Amino acid sequence: MQGDLVVGESIEISSAPRGRLSTRAIAMPADTNPFGHVFGGWMLAQMDLAGGTHAYRRAGGHCPTIAVEGMEFLEPVHVGDEVSCYTEIIRVGRTSISIRIQAWVRRNGGSDRLVKVTSAIFTYVAIDPQGRKRAVPPEE
Repeated sequence: MQGDLVVGESIEISSAPRGRLSTRAIAMPADTNPFGHVFGGWMLAQMDLAGGTHAYRRAGGHCPTIAVEGMEFLEPVHVGDEVSCYTEIIRVGRTSISIRIQAWVRRNGGSDRLVKVTSAIFTYVAIDPQGRKRAVPPEE
């Protein structure tokens, strides 16, 4: 059925990606291992870019990654897959921001079906130009 979002045959079907679309990229041959699957490190980098951008906007400045929790690879990513990362702020502390990041793919050029391939919680800390922790400003 066109428009259905599928997570995988062995995994519970999800209604939709959570959060906002933060990045989108196409998996390329240089991103793969000898077996044709995209490296987990490449996926981690795409997710970190998405979460880091969201954290930067929320904190109004630089926010390096300080932790990644619960990353689980559910499905492989293949060359040609369109990888979309969705981000959702789940906690704002005094100096840190925790963001749930989900990565979904649209397989090989274009069906309307999305497959969830991984998710994790990334934590970022707001820092000043000297590299010291700083307070995350209140939400406007």
